[in-house]
Amino acid sequence: MQDLNGKNAFITGGGSGIGLAMARALLAEGMNVVIADVDADALTKAQAALASSSNAQVLAVQLDVTNRAQFAEVADAVAETLGPVHVLCNNAGVYRGGTLDAVTYEDWDWVMGVNVGGVVNGIQTMLPRMRAEGTGHIVNTASMAGVVPSAGLGVYNTSKFAVVGLSEALRMDLEPHGIGVSVLCPGMVRTRILESERTRPEQFDPADAAAQQAAAAHSEIMHLAMGAGIEADEVAELVVQGIKENRLYLFPHPELKASAAGRMEALMGAFGEPNPERLAAQEAFMAALLETPQ
Repeated sequence: MQDLNGKNAFITGGGSGIGLAMARALLAEGMNVVIADVDADALTKAQAALASSSNAQVLAVQLDVTNRAQFAEVADAVAETLGPVHVLCNNAGVYRGGTLDAVTYEDWDWVMGVNVGGVVNGIQTMLPRMRAEGTGHIVNTASMAGVVPSAGLGVYNTSKFAVVGLSEALRMDLEPHGIGVSVLCPGMVRTRILESERTRPEQFDPADAAAQQAAAAHSEIMHLAMGAGIEADEVAELVVQGIKENRLYLFPHPELKASAAGRMEALMGAFGEPNPERLAAQEAFMAALLETPQ
């Protein structure tokens, strides 16, 4: 069981929602916390709220996770102020609804840039520093939308499936180096995710009226579903336990297990009977791969 007291956490998307809840939960464990967010107003409010709830240090930094140069500058400043980061939470994310026949290049570029590119940038920026310390934990926020697809969520599904796969591979790569990896896959949580357009840069603003209408129609459905969502603090408590116990998968919605099982059953049912010779060759390849020095 990992002891978090006195260590440092860095949380993207930390100004509100799940990120802010993670900050509260990690502060309660005695960690110093950096909250990074593109929304300056949210950061100001979050820092004020957190500063009064803990004796640990809280540092708020404005950060666009798609900006690699800015990410590096922020990482340097954090290292100078607090020291090494022990827990990295790549949590920043945005939502865009609409069926895939009604989305635009701008939708793709914006959502993939934040939801996937932001995670990649966090890893590329922070991981070398964490490896130098020889310890740490990374939490990547995906979604149940990264496990089970839904109509009208194609762009978001794509981004979150990528984060799940990335996290699974990262876990295997970092295990020999003493760095843990978790992937968080929540369902509906009462956050401002459906208001993501408030931080959408102008260069990614779609001019297509039909795409706008399709996204708005799907958002109405999602707002109805949000009423059945859970609170972000409940998710954050699971994250803390996941870090301490080095769990790979973090699923805050056990009631969605049947949906995931249905997809896995469909996958398993699509396989035929294995060819013994090819199976032996595959097992030999995997054994050799695991023996290859990292």
